[in-house]
Amino acid sequence: MGARLLLTGGTLIDGTGAPARLADVLIEDGWIRGIGSLPCPADTPRLDCAGLAVAPGFIDAHSHSDLQALENRTEKLAQGVTAEVTGNCGFSAFPAPPDRKPLHEFADGILHGAGRDWGWPSARDYLEETRRRARLRVHALVGHGTLRIAHAGPVQGPLPEHVLRAMERTLEACLDEGAAGFSTGLMYAPGSSAPFEELERLCRIVARKGKIYATHMRSYFGAIPEAIDEQLELARRTGCRLQISHLQIAGRRNWHLQERVIHQIERAAAGGIDVAFDCYPYTAGSTVLTQLLPQWALDGGAPALLRRLADPEDRARIAEAAEAGLAWSWEDIFISAVGSPRNADAVGQSLAQLAVSRAARPIDAALDLLLEENASVNMLCFNQSEENLRATLAHPLAAIISDGFYVSGRPHPRLFGAFPRFLGAYVREHGLMTLEEGVRKMTGLPAERFGIADSGVIAPGRRADLTVFDPARTGSAASYEQPDLPPQGIRHVFIAGRAVFPA
Repeated sequence: MGARLLLTGGTLIDGTGAPARLADVLIEDGWIRGIGSLPCPADTPRLDCAGLAVAPGFIDAHSHSDLQALENRTEKLAQGVTAEVTGNCGFSAFPAPPDRKPLHEFADGILHGAGRDWGWPSARDYLEETRRRARLRVHALVGHGTLRIAHAGPVQGPLPEHVLRAMERTLEACLDEGAAGFSTGLMYAPGSSAPFEELERLCRIVARKGKIYATHMRSYFGAIPEAIDEQLELARRTGCRLQISHLQIAGRRNWHLQERVIHQIERAAAGGIDVAFDCYPYTAGSTVLTQLLPQWALDGGAPALLRRLADPEDRARIAEAAEAGLAWSWEDIFISAVGSPRNADAVGQSLAQLAVSRAARPIDAALDLLLEENASVNMLCFNQSEENLRATLAHPLAAIISDGFYVSGRPHPRLFGAFPRFLGAYVREHGLMTLEEGVRKMTGLPAERFGIADSGVIAPGRRADLTVFDPARTGSAASYEQPDLPPQGIRHVFIAGRAVFPA
């Protein structure tokens, strides 16, 4: 007889959206062996779950913890997360080229790899490393930006035919080796410069392999309807399963577009396209400060950008284009991290405040900071309205994600509290949906979308990845000013039947 544990007296929320019910759950050898009123030997260990919900372990379907998952950080475990989908927005830790410096320059701002010589040549190598070292289960996407860097470096524009064929072969190999799918980051150079035809060729491979395509689209601003149309057309032509990453409408003047965008997605789904989306429960987002700049300024990577910023004529062109394309007000953009101690006092300041302290225009303060920090600056920006956020969270096609990533500074609170905040603020307090539906959005739905066949639902024969929480208390106190405050209400977390939280 193997290791056993009986969870008794809890309210079972199975991840399918079915009504909750009182039921015991029997774990044996890392698997769920029985559900209901279960006779067990008297010496079977028991965990009293009376007054608590017993749910599948939460799945973070949009994570950037590609490197930190290997360090066994506890921020996600404390939220009830038992599995993460990494490699999002075109940034993945594989396939790495022999000279990894261009990859690091491209991805360190999102993957927080500065100072480390990270990178794996293949999906097999990376996934084997996660199986050896990570407590959370890691399901990795192949990042389009990383794939491009591996074969062409940080150059922009259409690629030669022999490079495209090599990218196709590498993508196919990665999917065969266990990668969960493919992601693009079409607002990040060099992937932002990829023509539709390049994406179509790669998505055909994804479709043929039965995997998923997740996209950070070309725009979440005024051009978002056109960006959605492009991705829907990719799915229509190739037959790939489409996941629109962190759907939101950024910038006050664009908020009215949300109804139109949701209608585009719903109409496509009704017409047979396999499309869904995900979102995080915050009005602010976070990314790299270079996202303020025109994409041509990033051609050639960080070294080329720094040369342009040091040239008065190029800098003036960059500043003009950045101001013309700005979707936010300067008061809505905050510095969250810098690459060196030199400008540590900038962390937490808005660009409006930074401009006052430097007696400069906000755009000049931003460009100076990028130049001083070798382009290594992260920002937190208030993107969307609360009304729009609630509408996307509640939509039947929406999964809940963190989109969290680590920084040397002040991270977004979603890294520490996304899932408890969703359950507390939006399910319990605002009543946007039933608790059963809220749990489904973090378990059964992402498991189905990303092909995680043995998790996401509590049923006999499934892995015993479980989260036990208090529905009346679960929430997050993490704020933009104090993002690292721990969540409340998560009582027990199991991965393959082993208790991993609390430690």
